[in-house]
Amino acid sequence: MTQNIASDLVNTLLSFKPIASWAKQQARSMMINRAEKIGVPWRERVAQLREHDLDRELAKVRNQGVQYPSYYLRSFHAYEGGNLGWEPAMEVEVAAYAVHSRIWSKVGEKEGDAKLRASYHDRLVEHLPHAQRILDLGCSVGMSTRALQSVYPQAQVTGLDLSPYFLAIAQIQPSTISWVHAPAEQTGLPDRFFDLVSMSLVCHELPQAATKAIFQEIYRLLEPGGTFALMDMNPQSDVYRKMPPLILTLLKSTEPYLDQYFSLDLEQCLAESGFEGIEVIPNSPRHRVVISKRPSLL
Repeated sequence: MTQNIASDLVNTLLSFKPIASWAKQQARSMMINRAEKIGVPWRERVAQLREHDLDRELAKVRNQGVQYPSYYLRSFHAYEGGNLGWEPAMEVEVAAYAVHSRIWSKVGEKEGDAKLRASYHDRLVEHLPHAQRILDLGCSVGMSTRALQSVYPQAQVTGLDLSPYFLAIAQIQPSTISWVHAPAEQTGLPDRFFDLVSMSLVCHELPQAATKAIFQEIYRLLEPGGTFALMDMNPQSDVYRKMPPLILTLLKSTEPYLDQYFSLDLEQCLAESGFEGIEVIPNSPRHRVVISKRPSLL
């Protein structure tokens, strides 16, 4: 009950634009300061990316026919334009290092992000030792995609995202990965093609209706017996249950759909989309892995 009251109070405060703007700026400042403190050169990394011909990279990957859903056009992560711009694209990697720096108390803060991704892949490989055709859905700037490629080096890997700016940054680093600019609800990719679809740290940024539509699309994309795995925040974690109201306010100011994610029954949503063998496995003090399969043909 206390948690619900605190959440309602936070939502009320954030309904006032000046308070919401202040909270976003505070959250952004905290991330930048945190990154610099643990040795992640936030400003230097952004300056290095600016040296590339980013407009040329954008033109190579951008699908002019993409229509952006209204939920995607909202402010995200303290950026008024959400994910559709160079600033969020250039800062997402260093922000991940800062946000994940305090997950484990006995791990070097700069290594927190790498350990989080490794903890996901450890659970994934236990269920699927080999994969041939992998789709990383909501791949952002390719951190999760390249990590999947290192886990399954023989696989054909595709990274898909709705932000062409993120994908432009992703393809700066040479690789054999295919980058696709499309909405996750309607990817345009072939039926029953992939044996693994992965979503890493995406669902908490989606309204429930979008999550359900994406799960149905993933079912279509997977071959019979194929695996769908996701890793994201764990609403049952004590970290979130006991989070101080001020920190909760800052978090919600940058994550407009967090309440919808926390109230969504992912297992039920997956089952309704046709998936079976659903397993939920905590993989960090505040994250969980959810693994399921498309049924095999009889």
